[in-house]
Amino acid sequence: MTSHIKRWITGLLALPILVFWLGWGSPLMFAFLIAIVCMLALFEYFRITLDAKNEKNNRLHLEILGYTSGLSIILASYLSASTLVVVVLSVNLLLAGFFLLYSFKTDPSIVMPVAMQVQGVIYIPVLISFLVLIRNGEDGILWIFFLLAVVFAGDIGAYYVGSYLGGRKLCPSVSPKKTWEGSVGGITANILIGGIIKSFFMPSLSWAICIVMCVSIGLSGQIGDLFESALKRAAQVKDSGVILPGHGGMLDRIDALLFTAPVAFIFKEYFIY
Repeated sequence: MTSHIKRWITGLLALPILVFWLGWGSPLMFAFLIAIVCMLALFEYFRITLDAKNEKNNRLHLEILGYTSGLSIILASYLSASTLVVVVLSVNLLLAGFFLLYSFKTDPSIVMPVAMQVQGVIYIPVLISFLVLIRNGEDGILWIFFLLAVVFAGDIGAYYVGSYLGGRKLCPSVSPKKTWEGSVGGITANILIGGIIKSFFMPSLSWAICIVMCVSIGLSGQIGDLFESALKRAAQVKDSGVILPGHGGMLDRIDALLFTAPVAFIFKEYFIY
């Protein structure tokens, strides 16, 4: 079975579960789902960046600190306690700094893993927590569906347009297969699906704001995709994991969503409502 077919089968099987969880689940259930996704993505991120299997340079303390901080950030977002998020980030940095000083004498290379851990706590828990904030806000369910539909449409559009029409490389040093044609195809799909949802479910949203928002979401999603590709290329791995057949790991599936969630939140809270 080709990865292309596996990709569609996995997506179709996961879609009913996702729709049920988003459409009928409570805000607490949604936050719980996001916490699970966050932990899986963090696990894959740490496998890529911390080399935790290296027994000589055991970085398990950094991982545990990252998981604890990640769950705390999701909880703080669910409680709409933005100050607590800042506190968690500060405590994470302080403890990571202590671990660096404690380990530096015997392991000078610990500086980079500590930096990667601090980056990871911002990269995954903080960015994904914007989904919780969106879900808990006004018309939260509609906005979550809107964001997911626009992001997934862009991913599909970029994949197929790039596969059949792509020629000019977008960023070959990071992702050799991505093309400018695929990028344009993805943005076009972002606008198309966003416009359809706006027409049926968001009639009061102006077309100008809708188009600008869809383009912004599309561009940030492509940057998020390339950002994760750069991490994998630096670590010389193909996929972040194997949890989703045809899609790779959890981080491979949400890399674009991580960068688009804060963009959607900013538009929703400061330009529309």
